[in-house]
Amino acid sequence: MVQSERAKMAGGEWYTCLDDDLGALRGLAADAVFEHNTLPPRRRGNLGPALRTLLGGVGEGARIEAPFHCAYGFNIFLGAGTFLNAGCTILDTAPVRIGEGTLLGPNVQIYCAEHHKEAARRQAGLEIAKPVTIGDNTWIGGSAVVLGGVSIGEGAIVGAGAVVTRDVAAHTTVVGNPARVVRRG
Repeated sequence: MVQSERAKMAGGEWYTCLDDDLGALRGLAADAVFEHNTLPPRRRGNLGPALRTLLGGVGEGARIEAPFHCAYGFNIFLGAGTFLNAGCTILDTAPVRIGEGTLLGPNVQIYCAEHHKEAARRQAGLEIAKPVTIGDNTWIGGSAVVLGGVSIGEGAIVGAGAVVTRDVAAHTTVVGNPARVVRRG
């Protein structure tokens, strides 16, 4: 039996992102994001209505400032009191779990998709999705980039502009490109 590209994506297998069904799901996300980004702030509240419905889970008091961008939305899970500042981008081809009380600075980017290393396969849209987990009470500084397959522990700090390519232990501070530990505990 042939699996759908969405099933392959969800299963952590190589899939073709140029698939029509995945394109339709990205279209739904684009509509929800557009509504969120264009509603007057007092009408939008913490999340635009369509975006709130689209996301995989939203804890009480979670807030996303506009503008925001995501690929699918349904793979994003926000803990209670989570705050994403303006300009955040989450390419959620795999689950992205952001813990309670976690703060993401402006322009933080989370990329779950990894494109194929062979040019012909990359041009054909072949990619693999890797999840991202960010623990409770973590702070991700502005313009940091978190790559797929990374877990960031509870209470960790990621400095502004850091590129996180490996797991970050709980209560650890990392900075730089690639991110390196500057403080533990």
